Amino acid sequence: MVQALSLCVALGVAAALTWPAAVVTTFVNPDLRFAVIGDNGTGQEPQYAVARQMVKTHATAPFELVLMMGDNMYGAQRPRDFVDKFDIPYGPLLRMGIPFYAALGNHDEPDNRNYPKFNMGGQRYYSVARGPARFFFFDTNFMDPDQVKWIDSALAASSEDWKVVVFHHPIYSDGDRHGPNVALRVVLEPMLIRHGVDVVFSGHEHIYERIKEQKGIPYFVVGSSGQLRKGGVTPTAITAASFADDQVFLVAAIAGDELAFQAISRTGAIVDSGVLRNRRMSER
Repeated sequence: MVQALSLCVALGVAAALTWPAAVVTTFVNPDLRFAVIGDNGTGQEPQYAVARQMVKTHATAPFELVLMMGDNMYGAQRPRDFVDKFDIPYGPLLRMGIPFYAALGNHDEPDNRNYPKFNMGGQRYYSVARGPARFFFFDTNFMDPDQVKWIDSALAASSEDWKVVVFHHPIYSDGDRHGPNVALRVVLEPMLIRHGVDVVFSGHEHIYERIKEQKGIPYFVVGSSGQLRKGGVTPTAITAASFADDQVFLVAAIAGDELAFQAISRTGAIVDSGVLRNRRMSER
């Protein structure tokens, strides 16, 4: 049975600076709260500004983990670069004991899966369970048969209420630079639908975008937490919200059958927010 989600609240405007009541309610006492960043590893000031805003957000909406969409490192990836492009900007969060979980992007060296603070356990693809959710991380740089087999079996075996999937290359996007990876969609989408995936997060396009449900699944592109392509999105009929004027990260909270989210710019502006409802859970 397809585990479809319905969008209960959706504000897709950059001027929205206050939380909708439904988002506030879900954020008050969630079962789990997490943050999402993507295409972040520049080592430059905008990345640092996003990190500082994440710390400010954590003070009022403490999240338990951070999901990384890939391109966690740009350019040189020597030991010192991991310090400048990860350890220093996210140091305050790391010192709080907040784990970061990474997917690999096309700019990441394959061996980065062994970096301890990326919590990949040396694997290109893996899953992590936290509270009511299981997070699945794919390596879309190389979708080999072994990985496809693992995805199919891992999604099937999951008994958590929420199945959250993370990979770098979006299969739905209105980004101007890359757009959707249709070949990847052909491989992944049948499994995502068949096994009731609840929400998918990707990066790659240096924008923020929320896609309307496609065959029951909502998709997010969070690819501007370091790199930004201003004006890099042309909305279409599938666009629920988009923002390409500043760097962005996302915070989400799960409470029962609801997942509330906020996309927040490096200046603290709320550029998108809403609540997703897990229909399968609500119909129990």
